[in-house]
Amino acid sequence: MVHAARGLGVAWVGSRGLAAWASAPTALAKKFAASDTVVLGQTGIKTSRLAMGTGTIGFGHHSNQTALGLKGLSELLLNGYDNGLRFFDAADAYGSHPHVAEALKHVPRDRVTVLTKTFSRDPKSARADLDRFRRELGVDYIDVCLMHCLTEGDWTERYKGVMDVLSEAKQKGVIRAHGCSCHSIEALSAAAKSTWVEVDLVRINPIGSHMDADPQTVVDVLREMKAAGKGIVGMKILGQGDLRGRQDEALKYALSLGVLDAFTIGAESKAEQQDLIRRIGMAA
Repeated sequence: MVHAARGLGVAWVGSRGLAAWASAPTALAKKFAASDTVVLGQTGIKTSRLAMGTGTIGFGHHSNQTALGLKGLSELLLNGYDNGLRFFDAADAYGSHPHVAEALKHVPRDRVTVLTKTFSRDPKSARADLDRFRRELGVDYIDVCLMHCLTEGDWTERYKGVMDVLSEAKQKGVIRAHGCSCHSIEALSAAAKSTWVEVDLVRINPIGSHMDADPQTVVDVLREMKAAGKGIVGMKILGQGDLRGRQDEALKYALSLGVLDAFTIGAESKAEQQDLIRRIGMAA
């Protein structure tokens, strides 16, 4: 694998919806690239539009990507890096920290955005997670740490202790930004209204597959988030495989929305990753 290009700056991309195409036919007039440089909301974090997901069917410290093994997944991440992708999307639940750590040994730390997620719902566990995550990732700081898989509409009150831990971690430079990944429309609506949320990982695709609600309802909430200056990262862009045969449609949808700063998709091979990069470049 050739790493000579690593450390060089590159650029990145954004998003909008099926119904939106009719009302905004010029929404995709510009050219997009997976490697376009974007900024996550008002965090100041610059990264690539396409994040390399490591959690397809990810739970129990395992995913389709971690099944590739330490060498296989780390080399897949490095292949993406060599193609301008600067966004590593990890989580404790996926078991992908060691794989990301291996890839980070071969690239400048400050050229990569590392996002991870904690399932902790109490302050003590959250603090322990932040220490463990940094050890497992082999880093001094984490760019984005999210509360993982929130479903409760009152989560901003119920888990305020965890939010305070992440706020303190940001003040100390342990993380650069905090937020959440949502798995219900109630949780998503609460995130949109919370001034604490800086980055939100949200499920979005044109057919409503594995989403919090129908696409239009979700997009309306995302517009509220966008107006509030939050960083928005899309996930389930291909509907957890349900849109595998309609990738171009799904990518055009995401890119036309105008609300996503970035989106994450988990490739399972270099060929699949290269095809995804190519399709994003052809989406206009």
